[in-house]
Amino acid sequence: MSAENHLQVIFITNDKKNKEKAIEEGIPAFTCEEYVKSLTANPELIDRLACLSEEGNEIESGRIIFSEHLPLSKLQQGIKSGTYLQGTFRASRENYLEATVWVHGDDEENKEIILQGLKHLNRAVHEDIVAVELLPKNQWVAPSSVVLHDEGQNEDDLEKEEERERILKTAVNEKMLKPTGRVVGIIKRNWRPYCGMLSKSDIKESRRHLFTPADKRIPRIRIETRQASTLEGRRIIVAIDGWPRNSRYPNGHFVKNLGEVGDKETETEVLLLEHDVPHQPFSQAVLSFLPKMPWSITEKDMKNREDLRHLCVCSVDPPGCTDIDDALHCRELENGNLEVGVHIADVSHFIRPGNALDQESARRGTTVYLCEKRIDMVPELLSSNLCSLRCNVDRLAFSCIWEMNHNAEILKVRFTKSAINSKASLTYAEAQMRIDSTAMNDDITTSLRGLNKLAKILKKRRIEKGALTLSSPEVRFHMDSETHDPIDLQTKELRETNSMVEEFMLLANISVAKKIHEEFSEHALLRKHPAPPPSNYEILVKAAKSKNLEIKTDTAKSLADSLDRADSPTFPYLNTLLRILATRCMMQAVYFCSGMDNDFHHYGLASPIYTHFTSPIRRYADIIVHRLLAVAIGADCTYPELTDKHKLADLCKNLNFRHKMAQYAQRASVAFHTQLFFKSKGIVSEEAYILFVRKNAIVVLIPKYGLEGTVFFEEKDKPKPRLIYDDEIPSLKIEDTVFHIFDKVKVKIMLDSSNLQHQKIRMSLVEPQIPGISIPVDTPNMDINEPERKKKKREK
Repeated sequence: MSAENHLQVIFITNDKKNKEKAIEEGIPAFTCEEYVKSLTANPELIDRLACLSEEGNEIESGRIIFSEHLPLSKLQQGIKSGTYLQGTFRASRENYLEATVWVHGDDEENKEIILQGLKHLNRAVHEDIVAVELLPKNQWVAPSSVVLHDEGQNEDDLEKEEERERILKTAVNEKMLKPTGRVVGIIKRNWRPYCGMLSKSDIKESRRHLFTPADKRIPRIRIETRQASTLEGRRIIVAIDGWPRNSRYPNGHFVKNLGEVGDKETETEVLLLEHDVPHQPFSQAVLSFLPKMPWSITEKDMKNREDLRHLCVCSVDPPGCTDIDDALHCRELENGNLEVGVHIADVSHFIRPGNALDQESARRGTTVYLCEKRIDMVPELLSSNLCSLRCNVDRLAFSCIWEMNHNAEILKVRFTKSAINSKASLTYAEAQMRIDSTAMNDDITTSLRGLNKLAKILKKRRIEKGALTLSSPEVRFHMDSETHDPIDLQTKELRETNSMVEEFMLLANISVAKKIHEEFSEHALLRKHPAPPPSNYEILVKAAKSKNLEIKTDTAKSLADSLDRADSPTFPYLNTLLRILATRCMMQAVYFCSGMDNDFHHYGLASPIYTHFTSPIRRYADIIVHRLLAVAIGADCTYPELTDKHKLADLCKNLNFRHKMAQYAQRASVAFHTQLFFKSKGIVSEEAYILFVRKNAIVVLIPKYGLEGTVFFEEKDKPKPRLIYDDEIPSLKIEDTVFHIFDKVKVKIMLDSSNLQHQKIRMSLVEPQIPGISIPVDTPNMDINEPERKKKKREK
């Protein structure tokens, strides 16, 4: 081998003993850090080194802040003996000195433990699995109603922290105290890479900076970087490496630069990463399982399938919808009864169990709809084409067909795989126009009128049973077709036809749930909505009481009835506000496996059994339900995972997580677009209603924009007003003005960009006027978009 081809082998290890051995044997050996630091041509690589904390170095950096974490063996013993409890650590978004631990296991007592103060949180990070020790009862605390964010830039502000911790412990009455504890050890870290921004150190030439995560539940992270000036004002990703006992914040390292803050692409990327939404393009392996184009229905496809292409089927969806899951038909039978069909895209025909396409769809779990972007669960060829029930093309469907009398009573139901050809793809508005128009009497319109008539009866019956009609202010943006910026913001309008489609989707879901549960009592995939514990309703009952209304919450039916009765002739919007508040009291609906649970009830729909069957293009749960139903009617074969209740339970866990994250990502997208809207709109004053009162703030809803925000009454560097908070009513007295839930106020809305990372809509009180608090309406257009230059520490 010639000399120039001779490769030098070097050995990289972080194991001290290994390195010594290698050097003894004449092998050049380096630690990872030494090697990376020797690559002088790529200095930026140093930033990506994990920050390894040497336990021995603890003495040099002074005081120890946190108590030691106990070793795993001790924790396990303690959990076994009941000295410690194991649970998931959930940090608070509103108060960085507070967290709760959700205890694992079935013990009804101490289900939720409160932790307050830095030392008791003891370096646990949101979602970690921790061991906690309960404090004696005389040290229990109540959840604080104070909003506190970690503004500190300075390591040595521990005295300030302690003062803030004292604020939390305000006088409370006995019954508000909750089981309180402290973290004694970490069982499993659940760290992930975090998005956020660099808070550059005030010390010139410093390499050590604090990183502020976008998620307020995550503590700031100290990183070392040489490129601080290029990373300022950018969204970056950082990973945590460790959290020594003598450090106020965890240590971490820089991973990736995402782009300019405020840029639409960057912010969407942050939003998807922060909510763990899988959004990479589909891989070749996944795409290889798609059907070859041009595609058409073959004789083989028609095996075990009914040809329903002659039926007058149509779909009704929001404008611009390309992933059409469902279509409907209604016709009169010779015996005078009505035949109604719900036809759902047959996605499980194209996605076969266990292949790469199936695995990827299961991992994604759901399609995520952002304000101007859709992250598909299945590739576009299926979602917008072959599985989309567009008009005038042959499509494969799974049909649920009822025979009903004119009073919407079901006489027979059957399920069949089918081939359909939709005669019209309508929007809700177009369908409504057809129903209302006296001039139109074609087949499609007659079918729609029949469906609408039955839907009204079905809805009335459902509501009589106690189904809830709740409200949430849903917002729609009107986008500029060129810039894609929001130019108008309004709450969504609902038509009768929205309700018509919804009734038949609910009916199909309930019919299918009964069928798959009859066939597979142990492994049907169902959806349940637990009844909220009575304490959830306290706020609703108190709020109604303050307006002299009584809300009963012992059953869904009594809640629905009392909401229907709760109206005020002088305050028509009150009923909507009560329904919005009632929505906040609800539990999350979840998927579960029938063999692993015995409570199937769906509280919100007042149905003893429910599942999801009608949206297989955008929900993976529906694909599983299709497969179960296909096996039940002999239209397809089964496979081992489909009848394994433990596998199904694991799948449900992922689906519940993905659905929750999709919901949060959608909200975050609306919040970001709302900011863009107010950025271009400037400052506006609008009417608002109080939804909640806090100790130092009120939370208001602005009906015009469906927008919620907080009006704070304590501002930094301003004299503090006299605040009296009463939790019983609840009310907040500021100077001489008292605020109750549902009071009408006027607020000024503007975009506050003083903190680039958390740009937020800022609201201030205009009316009622309180000297020193309210802002006159015509204040000059203050520019609060200039980040205030931090006072240099040197000026102290």
